[in-house]
Amino acid sequence: MERITDYFGCLVFNDDVMKERLSPEIYRSLKETIDGGKRLDVKVASAVAEAMKDWAVELGATHFTHWFQPLTGITAEKHDSFISPAPGGRAILDFSGKELIKGESDASSFPSGGLRATFEARGYTAWDPTSYAFIKGKTLCIPTAFCSYGGEALDKKTPLLRSMEALSKQALRIVRLFGNTEAKYVKTFVGAEQEYFLIDKEMYNKRKDLVFTGRTLFGAKPPKGQELNDHYYGAIKPRVAEFMEELDRQLWKLGIYAKTEHNEVAPAQHELAPVYTTTNTATDHNQLTMEMMQKVAAKHGLVCLLHEKPFAGVNGSGKHNNWSLATDNGANLLKPGDTPYENAQFLLFLCAVIKAVDEYADLLRLSAATAGNDHRLGANEAPPAVVSMFIGSELTDVLEAIENDAPYNRTERTKMLFGVEALPNFLRDTTDRNRTSPFAFTGNKFEFRMLGAPTSLACTNIMLNSAVADVLCGFADRLENCPDFDAELHELLKTTIKEHKRILFNGNGYDAAWLEEAEKRGLPNRRTTPDSLPRLLDKKNADMLKRRGVFTDAELKARCEILLDNYTKTIAIEAATMADMSRRQIMPAVSSYAAVLSDRAGKKAALSLDAGYETDTAKRLCELLSVMRTKTDELEKTSDEVRCIFDVTEHSFAIRDRLIPVMEQLRAAADEAETLTAEEYWPFPTYEKLLFSVS
Repeated sequence: MERITDYFGCLVFNDDVMKERLSPEIYRSLKETIDGGKRLDVKVASAVAEAMKDWAVELGATHFTHWFQPLTGITAEKHDSFISPAPGGRAILDFSGKELIKGESDASSFPSGGLRATFEARGYTAWDPTSYAFIKGKTLCIPTAFCSYGGEALDKKTPLLRSMEALSKQALRIVRLFGNTEAKYVKTFVGAEQEYFLIDKEMYNKRKDLVFTGRTLFGAKPPKGQELNDHYYGAIKPRVAEFMEELDRQLWKLGIYAKTEHNEVAPAQHELAPVYTTTNTATDHNQLTMEMMQKVAAKHGLVCLLHEKPFAGVNGSGKHNNWSLATDNGANLLKPGDTPYENAQFLLFLCAVIKAVDEYADLLRLSAATAGNDHRLGANEAPPAVVSMFIGSELTDVLEAIENDAPYNRTERTKMLFGVEALPNFLRDTTDRNRTSPFAFTGNKFEFRMLGAPTSLACTNIMLNSAVADVLCGFADRLENCPDFDAELHELLKTTIKEHKRILFNGNGYDAAWLEEAEKRGLPNRRTTPDSLPRLLDKKNADMLKRRGVFTDAELKARCEILLDNYTKTIAIEAATMADMSRRQIMPAVSSYAAVLSDRAGKKAALSLDAGYETDTAKRLCELLSVMRTKTDELEKTSDEVRCIFDVTEHSFAIRDRLIPVMEQLRAAADEAETLTAEEYWPFPTYEKLLFSVS
């Protein structure tokens, strides 16, 4: 029987493969580039390219591609074969160092926010040696950065790498102050919990809204949803289990540490979580995971829905970004230890994160801002749009003691007793978990819970890395060469806690009272995407990102425009799809059934039979039909009007304030009509069938 360890990473040009296929000198030089940021030698690139090509061809690859992450939200690839012409009409297989290092793409065809005009086509992809190449199908995929002819970043990888370097540089300054002279760099690590829905492919194909937008634009609640919580952690259905088994195998071949899988709260909803890895690799792996989910689902006659809120009335899907910091020699900088009160280095990093989240909460919020996530944030499965931090009772007591110069009395850990002799006893964690907090400390890491399921990990980690790097820089400036380090450190911790404790909240984030309390504390509540995205260009935020070398001014303006444009286009497509479904499917179906009821009522009346059901239902359906017709007309008219607004920020507010309310009114009428229309007349699968058909 084949073991997982026999094939894990078999499609990855990983460290073991490099050791085996590269000379010691080339391998050593490449590792210095990967681990230490040393500039890549061209001779090294040529040797790596040759070894990479030979390895890939042996595994059946015929093409290579520079695999990159443009600002479309998905990945991109252009395939080139390894063949080159040889004398006598023959072909040889060739792959040069130049081809490995640099590729070219049409930059004007990807979102650029005005950085590239249509006629200015040239863009470049550049090999990222810190993320392993891999084979997908018959293609060698080389992770790359993507930039314009002028050098501006047009992707998500480039600023992520910049932010990781910025954080490493400042974090090293801090660990040096605590006597660690051996660490060469500090890396951030991420584990991404990925939620998703699985539905039957045949039913998916019958719904235009799912095909065009990834979510249901119409749909009445079924008799049963998630009320009983019986799907959560329930037995996995055979068809889903087969999907999960194949998905795991494909991900393991790609070196992705798929670890945990289970049913989520909503019917047809599931989750997959990997083991932690460096943030750059985790981001690449998560993009691959989402792609493989959709590919494997198709093989099983299923469709994997990654939209944040594909079904109204049940939980949507998020992505939890578990973030931590560690040195290259193994020190987790967010690990409090058994005595956190005495762990000065941990407390300093903790306070740095607290200050960063408080000062740059808007950046974290906008990193999770999408049209789809606007349906989810603040609902029962997601935190509110107010950014706050949970650190638990123990750390709260520690920080209060420091702030007030008071002694800290450590609470002893409680032994868990179940009252059954055969069950094991163990010590309870000192702090509970808080699933309602947007940014929660979970023992040795922070969990950011705002992200929507399809969103790249890059943006959140860019903002988090940059903000923490900026705060650490200020801390290091203050502590380096100060006359009394211990006294200065204590004062720094004390001041930071006092000035930024407003961001700390250990209670129920779903409680309406918290929103009132948050407002009193001065914490912003950016409820929608148009509220959030323009904050990227606020002077404080923009200055910090430029100061840390993560974005240029032009890149910031471009990204803000791209993200807002994506919001407006997403909802415009939804509006057009709604109008089409209303006119061509729902209204004809409702009209037909109302006519049947009216005809039946007439026949009953002729026989002196009670026709109350037919008459009343037909009347209500005709009333709803009138509302749908009016709202469909209004939707099309409003869509045309807002389309003429050329300022992207103004356009986004018009979409939010004028178009979305009409969409909601049209849906309400159609959903009520669904509950009154005979099942055989309804033109597409209902929630009942979509959510409960996969066995």
